[in-house]
Amino acid sequence: MLFFQEKKKKKRKGNREGEKEPKATIVPLPLPLKILALRTMQMAAKGWIDGDESAAKMLGRVATERPFLLLPPLHRVPLRVGNVVELVGPSASAKTHILIQAAVNCILPKEWNGVHYGGLERLVMFIDLDCRFDILRLSEILKHQITEPNGSMYYDEELYALCMRRFLYVRCYDSLEFLATLKTLHYRLQKEKEVHHVGIQLLMIDSIGPFHWVDRGSTFFPLGGNKRKCLSLQSVFDAVVQDIKKLLLVHPMLVMATKEIILGNAYGGDEVKQNKSLLDASGLRNLASNTQQLPYREYMPSVWQSFVTHKILVRASDDHMPIRHYEEHSVYLSEWLLPSISFRDKFTVKDAGIVIVT
Repeated sequence: MLFFQEKKKKKRKGNREGEKEPKATIVPLPLPLKILALRTMQMAAKGWIDGDESAAKMLGRVATERPFLLLPPLHRVPLRVGNVVELVGPSASAKTHILIQAAVNCILPKEWNGVHYGGLERLVMFIDLDCRFDILRLSEILKHQITEPNGSMYYDEELYALCMRRFLYVRCYDSLEFLATLKTLHYRLQKEKEVHHVGIQLLMIDSIGPFHWVDRGSTFFPLGGNKRKCLSLQSVFDAVVQDIKKLLLVHPMLVMATKEIILGNAYGGDEVKQNKSLLDASGLRNLASNTQQLPYREYMPSVWQSFVTHKILVRASDDHMPIRHYEEHSVYLSEWLLPSISFRDKFTVKDAGIVIVT
């Protein structure tokens, strides 16, 4: 504890030589803020022990924290709030479609006017860093999911508007806008929760690495001033991970992020084809067991890699599923790399969404 000394002044007629000076009085300073914060936490803990949480709040909290299954191809592993799922794959491998499918399932209600939809009835925050999100595609899949249980050609406009309001969208054009969004996201989510009377379930980032080379090149350009930290790839993702962790403490949710990978980054064209044929022949499981044989080169900082709890590899297959004699759908492969699962799923993307190919 810090102290300061205050000398007592006394009226004296005169000081003799060798007379001792009056003793200083030790006065304690006010308590530091950390001690005050600790006392506040103790009072909050005492209030929780006293049982100020209602049964409805307790059931809602437990229902939010329990594991849940998403639609294919994310159905192999139960997920819970606080997990960070990374969808990795080359360009045009249906990563964004997987996010859209999960978002539609989240914003749909469990039941509406006696019709069962099986949705989570929660909010979704979609942060578009790739700046290529197709909102019409989301609307198309949502309308199909609304009309399918009824067997009708017309969709419920009131339900459609309600679900679209639960889908929160933000577009960022650089890392500074992304950081500013994360730092102000708590206030927006709190406001949306008060408006919709439901909390957030999914935080989606599409994609996590579009500004990689810009941030990496910005290392050599200081922001000005010796005391300011330089903008770099490492500092950006240090702040990103810390901000998301703070958000998860206040708003428990599942984080899903896509990442475009570079196939054959260190190989020539012929070797890329050779590695691709090897991948098809031996399967993804054997390649995933050895990091040196992965079909892509990891380029994200280690702070982000350690933050990810689940990882799925998605890629296009050489197979095609015929629809008509002049039209066919592309078939995609997905496999869990973290945790490692030997089973691979085949799926295709139709107008109604993602369909598993058996």
